[in-house]
Amino acid sequence: MDRLLIVAALTAVIHMINTLTYSVRLSGVRTRRLATAISLFNVIFLLASTANTIQGPLLSSIVERAINTGEAQIIGKIPGDQLINQPVYMEQLALLDHDIRFVIAAATVGTIVGTALIPAFVHIFIRAIFLFEESGSVPRMIGMVIISPRRLFSLSRQFYLPRRNSFKSLTLRRIALPKTFLFLNIIVTGVYTTGVLSSLYAGALFPDYRSTAALLSAVINGIATVLAATVVDPTAASITDQAIRGERSEDDVKQMALYLSVTRFLGTIFAQAIFLPSAYFIKYVATWLA
Repeated sequence: MDRLLIVAALTAVIHMINTLTYSVRLSGVRTRRLATAISLFNVIFLLASTANTIQGPLLSSIVERAINTGEAQIIGKIPGDQLINQPVYMEQLALLDHDIRFVIAAATVGTIVGTALIPAFVHIFIRAIFLFEESGSVPRMIGMVIISPRRLFSLSRQFYLPRRNSFKSLTLRRIALPKTFLFLNIIVTGVYTTGVLSSLYAGALFPDYRSTAALLSAVINGIATVLAATVVDPTAASITDQAIRGERSEDDVKQMALYLSVTRFLGTIFAQAIFLPSAYFIKYVATWLA
């Protein structure tokens, strides 16, 4: 259980940081320094990359433990295609299904937290951008923040929850964003959220070739990568650039950050729905390759 909680916490952190990406575009528009804002965010994004590196092996070990526990409770050696029909092994699959859905729920929680912190992080990134220009390098900027209690206290005061009035004004405003762009963000987030998880569960459904099934996560994630690279990311970048050039209002970028966060939240819910179908699809592909 402790291992599962660690995986859930890391998953929440990863999705929180990915959600905060939307605040970078808004801070870039306000300062007219989008490239600097994205570059500084990459420093924070390293935390998500580190968490992802730790999360993968822990997830894999949870699946391996479920497979080994199920096999150990069965007397004698039976083929893998018959193993999944044994009651004791089916019980382990049910527990594993519950654990993975708990991890997906953690992704939803992380997205909610990230959405709530977007207004605060917009102000933090704005301050960080100007502080970077003053210091000239990221290590020196971090040193200035740590050494100077005044600057650290100033940054800490930026943490606050979104105001209800600002949220209401954005939702009542006419949506000035492509509907397809928002819909595809749900699909992309759902597929990314469940891709690795479904492939690991597929390995439990096809234990003799679980390494093949685990590596087939690229089959699922590849779909999301194509959609993100061809529709979602370019559209978000175009809207941001239009705002910087004055062709759109800043409220359009605020609205984009809000609706991208909402669709990202819906994407994590969608991941719960496609988790098992994706796992069986990966199992089918692994069976065909075997």
